[in-house]
Amino acid sequence: MNRHIRTGVTAVAALGLTLSVGIAAAPAFADDEYKVLVVGQTLGFRHSHIDDTTNAVIQLGEDNGFTVDVWDSRQPALTLPSSPFTSGEDLSKYATIIFASPVDATNNLDPTRPRLLNDSELAAFQSYIRSGGGYVGLHAATDSMHTVPWYSELTGGSARFRNHPAQQTATMRVESPGHPSTTMLPTEWVRFDEWYNFTVNPREDVHVLITLDESTYNPGSGAMGADHPIAWCHNFEGGRSWYEAAGHTDVSWSDPLFLEHILGGIEWTAGLVAGGGDCVTFGEVGGIVEGLSTGSVRAEKLSADIAASLEAAEVAADAGEHDSAISTLKRASRKAHGLQDAVLVEKIADLIEWQEALLP
Repeated sequence: MNRHIRTGVTAVAALGLTLSVGIAAAPAFADDEYKVLVVGQTLGFRHSHIDDTTNAVIQLGEDNGFTVDVWDSRQPALTLPSSPFTSGEDLSKYATIIFASPVDATNNLDPTRPRLLNDSELAAFQSYIRSGGGYVGLHAATDSMHTVPWYSELTGGSARFRNHPAQQTATMRVESPGHPSTTMLPTEWVRFDEWYNFTVNPREDVHVLITLDESTYNPGSGAMGADHPIAWCHNFEGGRSWYEAAGHTDVSWSDPLFLEHILGGIEWTAGLVAGGGDCVTFGEVGGIVEGLSTGSVRAEKLSADIAASLEAAEVAADAGEHDSAISTLKRASRKAHGLQDAVLVEKIADLIEWQEALLP
């Protein structure tokens, strides 16, 4: 079940919670008073869906209680007069920032080519994310700033757009049905779109939401095989990142189901909703355990036991043995309580919630 988060708290209260549990503070917005930024600026190939995406997000905002700023010089009636990426503080007015296929022609890795964000703009964006900001990547968001490794880590697992076959109908399979952006979707979602192949499989670093079944279409020369993630999310450097590679076709942006899916991604990255494990990964929790300062023989033993339990739970989860994974994670949770580490306890609870959503 999705949890709607009460966001009408003061920034001071949010900061106090952050300091007590060690989690980056999300921007504090009242549910009906938040703003998002749509980035459609292009320096390379321009997707025709960008205008449709922008207008669809504006309509979603009107229907769901948020306002929209736009940065896209090709939409002069809507765009801000200059780049909003001036500082992290200036960007903090946005609950999330949506990259709507802002291709910049850096895919040849030539460092002399202009990037979507220059050095100072990139620094502002990094500050925003590290202060708890949200990021939504749509379609060709993975075909931008190829010369910035940090950006490809933000979009997810360093996966970059590689190529795509002809547009065709394919079956998407929902892998994480408990997330706020997938609860409305059928287990098998048949759509006509442009299906991306990626340079690497991001699974090790992200929480995969949806995969493509390559047996249902012709993936072309860049086929990724039996495991082809197409939508994913993760918690990154204190912020929240969500990516959907579909949406090339203009008609996607008038499809009610697709738009509900996108709205879920916007609201999750904005900190408005939670659920389904909140995009946690086993690697993320393992990293927390590795970073613990044990300080005693007992704490060292508890940490080692938790690490072993996480490894066993991941093996069980990968094998589809979700009951076993949950049982093992509950043992890890009890030991985490013994360490009195609130962040670790919370993240293990997220893993359990994720696995519970996968039970038949």
